[in-house]
Amino acid sequence: MSLKRIEKKVRSGNRLSSEEALLLFESDDIFTIGRLANQAAQLHNDNYVYFIQNHHINPTNICVNRCRFCAFSRSKGDKGAYELDLKKIIRKLKKQGARVKSQESSTHNSTVSHNTQLKAPFTEVHIVGGLHPDWSFDVYLDMIRQIKNALPDLHIKAFTAVEIDYFSSISGMSLMQTLEQLQDAGLESMPGGGAEIFNKRVRKKVCPEKIDGKRWLDVMATAHRVGIRTNATMLYGHVESFEDRVDHMLKLRNLQDTTEGFQAFIPLAFHPLNTTIEGARYTSGIDDLKTIAISRLFLDNFSHIKAYWVMLGEKIAQLALLFGADDLDGTIIEEKITRSAGALSANALTRNELIHLIQKAGKVPVERDSFYRPVR
Repeated sequence: MSLKRIEKKVRSGNRLSSEEALLLFESDDIFTIGRLANQAAQLHNDNYVYFIQNHHINPTNICVNRCRFCAFSRSKGDKGAYELDLKKIIRKLKKQGARVKSQESSTHNSTVSHNTQLKAPFTEVHIVGGLHPDWSFDVYLDMIRQIKNALPDLHIKAFTAVEIDYFSSISGMSLMQTLEQLQDAGLESMPGGGAEIFNKRVRKKVCPEKIDGKRWLDVMATAHRVGIRTNATMLYGHVESFEDRVDHMLKLRNLQDTTEGFQAFIPLAFHPLNTTIEGARYTSGIDDLKTIAISRLFLDNFSHIKAYWVMLGEKIAQLALLFGADDLDGTIIEEKITRSAGALSANALTRNELIHLIQKAGKVPVERDSFYRPVR
């Protein structure tokens, strides 16, 4: 097996096998891998790179789980533990200028330019947090309902599969019933967090209290059946092997074949600060770029591969646009989870800064809504 054979398969549009994905991870030919991934990205999305104006809300860091890789969570009463009041959340969103009405365009001709205003209202709120031991399911339902009532045109992307499983457990309802109630309250899509690495051995080392990989996939499959689009993630660079990464992506690809409910795949670079993973380090730039590229080549049924600049840093995320990524995420105001683990990136990026990063990579920036529809 050789890179030349893989290149022929990529050019002909044939699906890569797990063995071929593993060969790519073990290869040092980062330039060939990147070139092939860039070609694959252009087949999916031409030369466009997407971004969104969004705001992160982490309602609480108090959590019944204490995953070893997580620097964000706290137990009740710990120093630094917090919980946000719902009125404060809504005031925060309004203060930051949440868009009251978004304008959508049906073509890519709404591409943004450097002449646009520096600060513009955001269109999406991204909500994830700890599994609070004292909050009932009604608290989370009310959170979604009140945000939607206060800001009806703001898209709500909220709750990982881990949180949905927890809501199901504390409410006594099935996954389907739990998701339908959240959807009725105003939930419109879900992030892809909590997937980490599906391998049982790895999961036992880094997050033994968290739901297993099969349950994560079950939650996402149920969300897709309900009509809720989601993302998918993979946390890499801790104690997993290349084989574990390929197995993880294979399981995602298989589910996507069935449901077509995933919008984007997001490789998440592990951050070691304040975690309890022995010997853990920051990932290398080469590993980051290679992981982005291989995910683009292997996940042929995913429309988008995201370079999450918060974890990658702005410069590596920009380079990733030449290695198969077609989405930089967004402005990401007030993200706390990665900050807790030692993020080296900025606290937020403006619309113009995102546009500049994309254009300097030789790509065409497209501001999108939560479903990848271009907005003016």
